Amino acid sequence: MDAITLLTADHNRVRGLFARWQEAHEGEDQELMQTLAQEIFTELQVHTTIEEEIFYPRVKDANDEVSELVDEGYEEHHVAKTLMEEMQTLEPGSDQWVAKMTVLIEAVEHHAEEEESEMFPQLRSACGPDVLEPMVGELEERKRSLGAPVTEDKIDLTKEELTQLAKEQQIPGRSKMDQEELAATVAPTTPGSG
Repeated sequence: MDAITLLTADHNRVRGLFARWQEAHEGEDQELMQTLAQEIFTELQVHTTIEEEIFYPRVKDANDEVSELVDEGYEEHHVAKTLMEEMQTLEPGSDQWVAKMTVLIEAVEHHAEEEESEMFPQLRSACGPDVLEPMVGELEERKRSLGAPVTEDKIDLTKEELTQLAKEQQIPGRSKMDQEELAATVAPTTPGSG
């Protein structure tokens, strides 16, 4: 596994949370919406921290286009953080809270798609495994220090157990993932299921 695979796993875990939040919203399940929103905020806070502290500084100088994408990434993170801060001051489930969550989802989806389609392919060529593979340990260590689950916490689960968690968590692309990718992607439990 390399840093790009790990960051893509984070994106997919959040996409699953978005899908479940949208279902809860459509079903008017205010409590589940609030639970999933808090999980989304936690995931995004951890992800933006590891990108800003470790990943972006290491890859920024790969080439001019990557440098521009990293600069945009910092700004897109700022937008997401601002929306999350504003949502904390609003009544969960209110029209304004729901509108801000909708904008947050759209902004994060755009950001993840841009990284995956524009930045990551360039970095695979420019940096290669010598840079991207060793970074995984640092990214995972920082995630653990922030209280987030890491791949190691789930790697002992069978592929069937991981696949079931991925299904419950609505992880996109789960059928194409190997055991390590599934372990990097799923949360150890499904918020709102218990």
